[in-house]
Amino acid sequence: MRILLADDHAVVRRGLHVMLSTQGGLELVGEASNGIETLELAERLAPDIILMDLQMPVLDGLATMERLRDNGSQAKVIVLTSYADQDHVLPAVRAGARGYLLKDVEPEDLIRAIRRVHEGKIELHSEIAGQLLELVTAADHPAVEPQLPAAKPGASPFGELTRREREVLELLASGKNNKEIAAALYISEKTVKTHVSHVLDKLGVPDRTQAALLAVKHGQ
Repeated sequence: MRILLADDHAVVRRGLHVMLSTQGGLELVGEASNGIETLELAERLAPDIILMDLQMPVLDGLATMERLRDNGSQAKVIVLTSYADQDHVLPAVRAGARGYLLKDVEPEDLIRAIRRVHEGKIELHSEIAGQLLELVTAADHPAVEPQLPAAKPGASPFGELTRREREVLELLASGKNNKEIAAALYISEKTVKTHVSHVLDKLGVPDRTQAALLAVKHGQ
């Protein structure tokens, strides 16, 4: 697995370099100190994973991710930053970040996240995951009032969901378990399991957290 580091702090890059060099199957192929360098190295080195800070000179992490996406880069970006507020989290997710971790992450958790993102999964710091789930749940957080996008076939992945499946998605995104969803919708737990399975299948995601994340990316 080929990894590119993008951070303007040399001490951070050095620490990550040392840590990654001890891990089998991981190859550090380059280091960038700003967004422009990141774009140049990504094109030349074709990394599988880019560990990227959001605050970088010349071109910040968000703009860099947008350009990587526009350039058709196949690299999966994991944001590694000190910012956990929604003003940074949501734009990064919408720009295509496949992971969002804070710099206080334990080394073993970072390595695990890198491997999981490389496998196609999404990795979020628990605090970040909680924020995204809140954004999807208008009922529990009326001040935010994000709604799932209108069901327009072909316009978004949610167009294939039935009304009941969309209701189930909102409830599971709010953190409710199958028993609680069943009680809220006056249906059996077995029926809930069936709806959840259909939702994940139609959205093409393996679990509830990623379903909620997809709702945020295609929502408000």
